[in-house]
Amino acid sequence: MAVTVKPIQPTGLNQSHPQALFGKQTTAIVVTTGMLAFISFWRASAIVLCDLASTSYYIGGIVEQACGRSAPYFILAVMLFSYAVRAVYVESCSMFTRGGVYRVVKEAMGPTLAKISVSALMFDYILTGPISGVSAGQYLVGLINELLKLAHSGIILPPDFSAAFFAIAVTVYFWHQNILGIEESSGKAMRIMQVTTVMAVIMIAWCGITMAVRGAHLPPFELRFTADSLGWLANFPAARTIGAIGILIAFGHSILAMSGEESLAQINREIETPKLKNLLRTGLVIFLYSMLLTSLVSFFAVMIIPDSVRMSQYGNDLIGGLAMFMVGPLWARLALRVFVVFVGFLILAGAVNTAIVGSTGVLTRVAEDGVLLDWFRHPHKRYGTNYRIVNLVAGLQIATIVLSRGEIYVLGEAYAFGVIWSFVFKTLSVLVLRYREKYKRLWRMPLNLRWFRPGGQDFPLGLALTFLVLLLTAVINLFTKKVATISGVGFTLALFVMFEISERFNGHVEHVYGEEPEKFNLELVEEGEVDPVHLGLAAQHKRLIAIRDPGNLTHLHRYLSEPDDAELIAMTVRAERGLASSEGAQVFTDHEEKLFSKVVKVCEDHGRAVTPLVAVSNDQIYAIARMAYLLDVEEVVMGVSERFHPDVQLENFAMHWGSLGDSERHIKVRVLSDTRDIRAEI
Repeated sequence: MAVTVKPIQPTGLNQSHPQALFGKQTTAIVVTTGMLAFISFWRASAIVLCDLASTSYYIGGIVEQACGRSAPYFILAVMLFSYAVRAVYVESCSMFTRGGVYRVVKEAMGPTLAKISVSALMFDYILTGPISGVSAGQYLVGLINELLKLAHSGIILPPDFSAAFFAIAVTVYFWHQNILGIEESSGKAMRIMQVTTVMAVIMIAWCGITMAVRGAHLPPFELRFTADSLGWLANFPAARTIGAIGILIAFGHSILAMSGEESLAQINREIETPKLKNLLRTGLVIFLYSMLLTSLVSFFAVMIIPDSVRMSQYGNDLIGGLAMFMVGPLWARLALRVFVVFVGFLILAGAVNTAIVGSTGVLTRVAEDGVLLDWFRHPHKRYGTNYRIVNLVAGLQIATIVLSRGEIYVLGEAYAFGVIWSFVFKTLSVLVLRYREKYKRLWRMPLNLRWFRPGGQDFPLGLALTFLVLLLTAVINLFTKKVATISGVGFTLALFVMFEISERFNGHVEHVYGEEPEKFNLELVEEGEVDPVHLGLAAQHKRLIAIRDPGNLTHLHRYLSEPDDAELIAMTVRAERGLASSEGAQVFTDHEEKLFSKVVKVCEDHGRAVTPLVAVSNDQIYAIARMAYLLDVEEVVMGVSERFHPDVQLENFAMHWGSLGDSERHIKVRVLSDTRDIRAEI
């Protein structure tokens, strides 16, 4: 949030009346995107898990249909392997706070491969909504049909058609919500995961009791592929055996259990300080939760639901079917199934919203880089949202639902294309950046071997092995997933061509990604409302740090490195000479846009919230003192001036603070640099 305030009277006049000294104020300008709010690792975990945990509702049926009763073993293997893939994302986030696929691939291998990788990622995002919506519909329709059967009704809803209709309705609802600008908050995600955790605990405990009473055996480790699951390898004998190729095929059919990993890179910028430590905690929470929920549910379904009905009746509704085959009275099992469907609706519908939000965010980022036509970024006249991008995303999702006709298996097969190739490009890019050594790494993926030669560097064995597994899986999927290969390659090429045409149409304006200015939305407020309440500064302790040069924020970096929970106000002063008013001037200059974009980036890196502020004045130090006074700040931090000695800075500030006329108010002042930390209390 940035506020512009304009005093037009020079300092030194009428100092006995501070209000007159402050002079006339212009209308304040609030810059909403400049306001950062950071969340705990628990909330960050909840947001990612709302995407990841949704796969537990449909992954078991998709993989078993592809490779038989051994599906749970491969889902478990993917969940274990996900820790390595997550480590790749953690390393990239330690280099770039905004460490998504597009940013990392562009830095490592250039803009062309970056556009290809983000095109594949968009295929993943576009399909997340349809598969989650259709899965939610399948669970709801399954429950309705079960209740109709118990009521001896002859009415049966067609599962696929009804699920597709439900998915379209949910997509339209969240399309409208995103046009309004209402996105799922971390608080809502946290509540959804709390309810999901309750369901998971009940399911695990009840399944344990059921197996103890009835007895159970682990599913056999065997591969039974269908012609559809083998694709173009159907006539290749080695593909049907438990050998390297067969295991790799089954692993490829299970890889979509990791969908949602990219959400970790998207949410990294929101994680509070200490950012890296909380990022590692987030990764651990996600790993443990997905292991317990996704893997165990797959094993329980095969061990408890009879083979005769599992895939024929509950293939798209495994958790619902699991509830119906527990020990206990019918009413209790029906109640559990209703609870399962309720939780499934929450988490799967949330995944539909996350897909629209994620897709919009990715396309907005590439649009800011000049790769997508500026026409797409035109804000809604009433709500200010990127409605044209939202319309594009929602239209593609609805078209996908219609083309798939509500078949979960078809959607799942296509879904895996974007998942695996985005992982391949991401891992390769991080591997390339290891050798370029352009960026300082606060954390590296484990398993690094030191070469025994003078001046040698570590060999990233962990990264190399992860990339090799992902590449082999991606290549084998090209031959076994016909629908994914045809549709995924077609979609990726079409989007890539659109990016190329858009970039040429835009004149191929080149940006240094991550350094382009933030897009600030301006909101006008009334005069005299520059106070802590109006700016939302509710904390007891507040610090104001003066900034001016986007290339010299050393004092901001040093201050943010110190442990402190005070609210931070980053303020710059626009110099204005004499008594002339600049009410007709530009309300937010290019320099201020660049400066606050850099401030936002620095604060993101440190995981600290900030409220930017601009004041127009003919005296910089007076403006800082006056705004500190108005906002009830207890400490002001300034960088070392190029023109004045720090002692002179402190004396000048003390003089202006005294002129404000309140001798009872005290304030702390610091002049800070890499080598200096001069403090005073006035």
